[in-house]
Amino acid sequence: MADNDRHPGRGRDRDHKPRREADGRRDAGVRRETDGRRDAVRRPRWLGLVLAAVAGAVALALVGVGLVGLVPRWNPFGTETVDRSSPALLQSIKDLSQYHAAVGDFQVIVDVEKDVKLVPSIIAGERSLFVAKGTVDAYVDFSGLSEDKLKVNQEAKTVEIQLPGAALAKPNLDPEHSYLFGQQRGVVNRINDLLSSPDQHEFYATAERKIAEAAEASELKSRADQNTRAMLTGMMQSLGYQVSFGPDDR
Repeated sequence: MADNDRHPGRGRDRDHKPRREADGRRDAGVRRETDGRRDAVRRPRWLGLVLAAVAGAVALALVGVGLVGLVPRWNPFGTETVDRSSPALLQSIKDLSQYHAAVGDFQVIVDVEKDVKLVPSIIAGERSLFVAKGTVDAYVDFSGLSEDKLKVNQEAKTVEIQLPGAALAKPNLDPEHSYLFGQQRGVVNRINDLLSSPDQHEFYATAERKIAEAAEASELKSRADQNTRAMLTGMMQSLGYQVSFGPDDR
């Protein structure tokens, strides 16, 4: 009797073994395909979470920058300046016959020291450094030109002018560029400053005087004389007249 007949289960096992192997391979392929699809589905979810986190961080940063910019507006202790000054009132108008022919820019450092006799400077006394900047105009006043100082010859087309000498205007200090640079004060002077407001009028007056002296010693008036003659010469020549100037009437 054949072995298959003796053991009928062996043949069946041999027949089913290839089938089980094929089914196992098919199941493994299906699992890999299913896992691949799951991974493909999971990856976009993780990518979406990452993008959402980045977008949230950017939004928080923008909000933080906006809040930082708004913090000064929310300051309850902020200061406010209110201008309660009245409008400027025009008091008078003056007619001028001056030709401002030159202007000089000046700067001076005022060094003023006040000492108290027999007292150390640490107790009483002060030294101040004041920086002042201003301008000085040089002008020629035409109001003094009379007929004998202005001779016109219509036939010869000539004009003879005897000009007054140039003069200097009062120094004009620039408050935006004039300031107290430094000051050393004794104990007594510091106490006095606490009880009364400091006065800088002395510094401005000294600066004006020094600038006026510097302008007087400069060539500002000579430049104004030259510019005035050049202006009158050009104006008269445009009218067809030849100009000559007499000695300055100073």
